[in-house]
Amino acid sequence: MTSLILFAGFFSMLLIGVPIGIALGSASLLAIMYIPFLKPDLYALGLVSGINSFTLIAVVLFTLAGNIMSKGGISKRLIAVADTLFGRAPGDLGTVTIMACLFFAAISGTGSATVAAVGLAMIPALVQRGYDRAYAGAMVASAGGLGVMIPPSVVMIVYAVAAGVSVTALFMAGILPGIVIAITLITYNYFHRRQNRHAHMVDTRAPATYKEIFHVLNEAKLALIMPIVILGGIYGGIVTPTESSAVAVVYALIVSCLVYRELPMKQLPKIMLESAMLVSAVLVIIGASVAFGRIIALEKIPTELAQFVLSSTENKYFVLIAILVLLLIIGTFLETLASIVILTPVLLPVLTKLGVDLVHFGIVMIVALAIGFVTPPLGANLFMAAQVGEIPFEKIAKRILPWVITLIGALLLITFIPQISLFLPEYFLGYK
Repeated sequence: MTSLILFAGFFSMLLIGVPIGIALGSASLLAIMYIPFLKPDLYALGLVSGINSFTLIAVVLFTLAGNIMSKGGISKRLIAVADTLFGRAPGDLGTVTIMACLFFAAISGTGSATVAAVGLAMIPALVQRGYDRAYAGAMVASAGGLGVMIPPSVVMIVYAVAAGVSVTALFMAGILPGIVIAITLITYNYFHRRQNRHAHMVDTRAPATYKEIFHVLNEAKLALIMPIVILGGIYGGIVTPTESSAVAVVYALIVSCLVYRELPMKQLPKIMLESAMLVSAVLVIIGASVAFGRIIALEKIPTELAQFVLSSTENKYFVLIAILVLLLIIGTFLETLASIVILTPVLLPVLTKLGVDLVHFGIVMIVALAIGFVTPPLGANLFMAAQVGEIPFEKIAKRILPWVITLIGALLLITFIPQISLFLPEYFLGYK
């Protein structure tokens, strides 16, 4: 009965439009009131302990750093580098857009920041080159998902906290999968462009000269060094992932305000407020999910689910396929961070008994849920791309299906070839 109250209350509130954090907390309080030996204090303790984490400071600071970089001239310099290096490649400006998302993902940590920063510059340019506006928006929305797949990633930090795995190992595990996804997106765009070739879509510019390449690299050198500073400090053992987020903020401020001088100091309070508002919603979800998770544990739902799955089949691959389907469906309706904090404790017993590596599964889970970023009805990246590209949502939603299929193909590769995720942590960190 407690489980029924918990889940029925949660999903009922979601259906009527209650914010996820409030729905989690309200459902938890209803369940606590039904259990005689529990008091509402449990919810308050869960809320406080859920956000009282040193690691979660990185979520706040990486979000702030991403906002500073997107408004301080760093993103446009990264786009210029991508255009010079890849603008004449097969797929021309589409390839540039996806590579720009890849570059910006390495410094932003979030999908929405990547879509906003790249979309504002690239969607009008794609339309001018002859691409359909809705197709261009769908491309940016899909490639923007790299923001949570390429380290440093806010979503990876939240999964690491929920699953109790190394943030450093998870960051390193995300590099090759992110590159694989970028390559699959570029490949799809290339074949789409070949089938829809028009004269005005062809890049007629001469190949970039060494002088042009040197110029854009020199202009963007501080932006390009940033991922090396952040990730090099983590992998070199100089700073923790949390400390590196503070380094990212300081570096972004120095470059944007003092070197490029494109971000006036008077705008910083507004940027900080925007970042705080964005992060506060995330932290409410994380805190509320702890009490929710404790009730789930009291009801022994994870254990019973593990026993049910293992009694049905012990084939690891069948179980992984079933979990992928679950994640893809849930990612369509539920925000990614909420999905991670709710589902991770439920799935861990099953995965542990099947011998699935938790770092590898973390990447699989993040990629699967990130596909929900671009899947109607609640695709956050779709809404962001529609907003920055001035595209009606129903039009961009119609053009997203081929991109979703392409992302699912990449997801299957990452799921069933674990070494794509584990090679770098094993080679450089000795992870086993």
